[in-house]
Amino acid sequence: MSLFRAARAVADTDGEGPVDWTAVSTAAHAATDAGDLTLSEAERDGYADDVADARDGIREAAAIDFDLPHSVQIQNRHHWIDANIGTFERLLDPLEEKASLAPSLARAANTGSMAVTLGFLANNVLGQYDPLLLGEGDHELYFVHPNIEKVAESLDVDRDRFRRWIAFHEVSHAAEFGAAPWLGPHLEDKMEEAVSELADGHLDRDALRELTVTMTAVEGYAELVMDRAFDREYEDLREKLDARRQNAGPVSSIIRKLLGFDMKRKQYERGKDFFDAVADARGVAAAGVVWEDPEYLPTDEELDDPELWLSRVA
Repeated sequence: MSLFRAARAVADTDGEGPVDWTAVSTAAHAATDAGDLTLSEAERDGYADDVADARDGIREAAAIDFDLPHSVQIQNRHHWIDANIGTFERLLDPLEEKASLAPSLARAANTGSMAVTLGFLANNVLGQYDPLLLGEGDHELYFVHPNIEKVAESLDVDRDRFRRWIAFHEVSHAAEFGAAPWLGPHLEDKMEEAVSELADGHLDRDALRELTVTMTAVEGYAELVMDRAFDREYEDLREKLDARRQNAGPVSSIIRKLLGFDMKRKQYERGKDFFDAVADARGVAAAGVVWEDPEYLPTDEELDDPELWLSRVA
């Protein structure tokens, strides 16, 4: 890891846009330890078995059918950066057309910020289902092996059980997007609306609110089905992982707040409370109705009053 190379890459930014994405990649790689990706045959088989079992268990528990990506990628942290930098670039593309009063200074600051963001995420992401929003190609499923190993060790939990729990969570997201072909385009539209308005100097609160409500449903439903489908004890895993987040160091805590990690945790909790209530009242299959049509997404008000949603759609 070379912080000097990372800083130099940011200082040497080139081009006319607000972000030098080549420099972002160089700096994020330089500032991030890739991590060990040496896997035994048993570990490789473990990932494959966990994903297959998660697919079968979630299909049965949620009564929905979906397909998985053709391949599952076991990555190190640099691989994760390479896989995601294009998504960040596409998302922020509307900003590329906007001029700055001090373009060279703004470009260096933006490039540095994006490098820090990608490096931080690469050190913390455990697994990721990527529906490839705003891009072309097939959906993908990643596991960042060095992070899974590091976190399992820091939590003092069985790493095979922890890896399996992460697999069930990410496959739950694959189930949602597989059950709702409209979900990807819906999220793309809301993201593009919000970023385009931001590029024009406006804050589109309606688009952001709809995006937040949709993501709350996505995270909450995934929590529901992974809990109902997982075939081992998991409460200790969730408690220890939550405690680890709360005890993060000061720098990590600041970055987490800036990146909205606290908001994401609230999305998990609020969405899970909603879908738990729906599933307890009508069964897990009834909760899956949410993916039949965009009109069936809960409203902000319905997330806090599941009976309103049930009376409207069930």
